Parts: sequence; structure tokens; C-alpha cells
Amino acid sequence: MASERMADGPGGDRPESSPRASESGPSGRPDSPPRPPQGRPEYQPRTLDAIDRDILQMLQMDGRASIRSVAERVHVSRANAYARINRLIDDGVIRGFGARVNHERAGQGASAYITLKIVQNSWRTVREQLRRLPEASHIALVSGDFDVLLMVHTQDNRSLRELVLTKLQAMPEVLSTRTLLVFEEEDLEPDA
Repeated sequence: MASERMADGPGGDRPESSPRASESGPSGRPDSPPRPPQGRPEYQPRTLDAIDRDILQMLQMDGRASIRSVAERVHVSRANAYARINRLIDDGVIRGFGARVNHERAGQGASAYITLKIVQNSWRTVREQLRRLPEASHIALVSGDFDVLLMVHTQDNRSLRELVLTKLQAMPEVLSTRTLLVFEEEDLEPDA
């Protein structure tokens, strides 16, 4: 039923925000520690039980699953499923709901991993610049022979070349780049 989809707006059965959030601390529980500033991954890891893991697996397969279908699949009440999903969202375990995109069908026929060597201690500056690139889909600070791993999707190889030569190599913090073309890719999805 459409009114039960998680992707629906207010008034549905969507666990977007907890009604308790305005009554107490940032996560909706009076005893919860304050949340770190936005974008800071300093949450304490949360211990997940089998039901939480089943809920996560189901939502990874279908982020639009209804509360009712989640509850039935994991054998809990709708209220319990709703509360658990809200808690997973409040605790930062679930970062959001989105669509998996076929980049070729979306007009982005060229994909690449780009490695970057950057000036020491410039990660935050570089990260902010990379976040603003519409072609970027994943950014990681890594160890090894390079500092940053960037996944990009562009319209074609010409656009990819322009991205590397005019945008990335123009950043003063970027010392060098290496582009690895992706010939074929596949998102790994949880078992059904």
C-alpha cells in the first residue's frame, strides 16, 4: 500500500524522524550522548542484534519496503519495526535511503577510479573540493602509494579527460593523479 512506503512523505508509515526527537536529546532518548557536528563520523559503534541485521539487509535490497513488510519479514510488530528503524537512523547506522543508478543508462558511459597524491595535511580542503564535483560518487582517504581514491562517472572519455586535466590537476593541493578506467562494474547486493 502506497501510504506505508518508507519513501512516502509525512503521514505515511515512514520512519524519517522520531516523534521523541523534539522531547529529549538529539537521538530522541534522554540518556543519549550529544551527536557530533554534521559530517563527523565519531559515533560509538552500535551493537546490532539479528533482527537489526535482518532489517538492514532488507532495506539494502529495497529501501522502499513498507514497515508492514519489514515487520512481517523479521517477525516483529509494526511498532517494533518502526522503532528499530528509527533507532538505526538516530544512531547513524542508516545514513539515508537512495536509488542505485545504472550510470550507463543515465548517460554516464565513462567510469573511473582516480588516485590522487595530495599535499600533506590538505585532506579536509581536498575533500570539500571533491564533494562539489557532480561527477564524483565516492571519495576515500586511504593508505599506500596514494592518498585519495575517487570514483567518478562522466558522460564520455572526453568529459573524463576534462575532469582530470582541468578540474583535478588544477587543484593546488593535488600533486599527481592516476586514472583507472572501469570497463565493467557491478554493485554487490545482499542475498535475498
